[in-house]
Amino acid sequence: MTNDSHFDVIVIGGGIAGVSIAYELAEDHRVCLLEMESTLAFHTTGRSAAAFIESYGNKPIRALITAGRSIFIDPPEIFESTLTTPIPLLYLAKEGRAQAIRDLHADVSVLTPAVEILEPRDAEVANPLLRQGFTELAMLDPGALDVDVHALHQGYARGLRRRGGKVVTSSPLVRAERREGMWTLTDRQQVPYRGTVVVNAAGAWCDEVARTLGADPVGIQPFRRTVFMISAPDAVSSANLPLTIEVDDAFYFKPEGNQLLCSPADEDPQEPGNARPDELAIAQALEAINDATVIGARHVRQTWAGQRSFTADRTPVVGFAPNVDGVFWFAGQGGYGIQICPALARTGAALLRSGEIPDDVAARGLTEEMLAPARQALTVART
Repeated sequence: MTNDSHFDVIVIGGGIAGVSIAYELAEDHRVCLLEMESTLAFHTTGRSAAAFIESYGNKPIRALITAGRSIFIDPPEIFESTLTTPIPLLYLAKEGRAQAIRDLHADVSVLTPAVEILEPRDAEVANPLLRQGFTELAMLDPGALDVDVHALHQGYARGLRRRGGKVVTSSPLVRAERREGMWTLTDRQQVPYRGTVVVNAAGAWCDEVARTLGADPVGIQPFRRTVFMISAPDAVSSANLPLTIEVDDAFYFKPEGNQLLCSPADEDPQEPGNARPDELAIAQALEAINDATVIGARHVRQTWAGQRSFTADRTPVVGFAPNVDGVFWFAGQGGYGIQICPALARTGAALLRSGEIPDDVAARGLTEEMLAPARQALTVART
C-alpha cells in the first residue's frame, strides 16, 4: 500500500525498549514508532546511569544480559561510536552480611565465572576509598562496563530510520480500534495510524496503554530511583575506582569525571510520571556512604530521579496478549533495560515473528514461558 499511515507494526514508546525492538522488526516489517513526549527517551532511558553487569538481576535477566555482551563490546556500525568503557564492579557486605556475598557468588558464577570473592584487605585495595573495618566480605566482577546510554539509544533510533521506520513524537495514544484484523490508533492530534500489530513498549505507562487497547494489564509498577552527584576526594584518582554496590542496596556509587555518581538504590512505588528525587533518601545514602568510606562528603552537587517499571516477578513481559488479537507486550524491563536491550529486542522480534526464542538466548536458560504475559506469577499478582 502507498498510504504512509499504514504499517505492519506500530510500536508505542520511544525509550530504549521501543527503539530497540522497532529497529529489529524494521528489518522485514514496515514499522512506525509513536512517542507521547516531544523527544524520545524523555523519562527513564534519558535519566539512566547505566552499567553493563552480568552478575546483576535474576536468572532470566542475567541470561539476557550475557547474551547481549557482543553488541556492547563490538557494536554494529549504526552506533557510530564505542558504547562502553571498562569499570570493575565491587559488591560490599558489611559486618554480619558475609553470607550474602557467598550466596550471590554461588548464584551468578554459573553464567559469570570471572567473579571472585575478596577478603576485606583486597576489597580496600580495589577501592581505596573504603573505610578500614567496614567490609566483612566482597565480590569483584571484573567484566562490568560503563554504558553510554545516549549513544546506545541514538544508535537504535538511527538504525530504525535507516531501515525505513517512521518515528513520530508528541503523539500520545488516545483511542484504539481493531476491525477486520487491523488496528487504527488515534493520537491527540486526531491523526490515525493503521497497523496489524501494536507493540506495547510504553514503559511505566504500559498498563495504561493496554487498557486503551482493551488488553488486560499485567501489573506494571513504576518505582522511583534517585541519583545524586558529590565531589570525589582530591587524593584519589576517581578514574580508577570501581562501581561499588552495597550488597543490601543501601547505596551505590561510581566515578563520573571528577565527581562520584551516587544513589540510595531507592524503590518507592509511584504513578507513571515525572519522577522527583527523594531528599530524605539522599541524606540517608550520603550517611551510609560516609560510614563505608573515607569520602566525608557533606554537600550534594546535583540530583535527579527516574522511574524503573517492574512486574511482580521482576522479569519482562514479552509476547502476544492472551485476550486481544494483535497486541504484543514488550514491558517491565525494570532497572535492567539498558543492559538487556540488545538480547531482549532480538528475543521480542523473534517471538513476534515465529514464537521462538533465539538459540543463543535459549541456551542460557531463558524460555518463552518465563516472559509470557499469561504466566502464573503475573496471574497471581493481579488477583
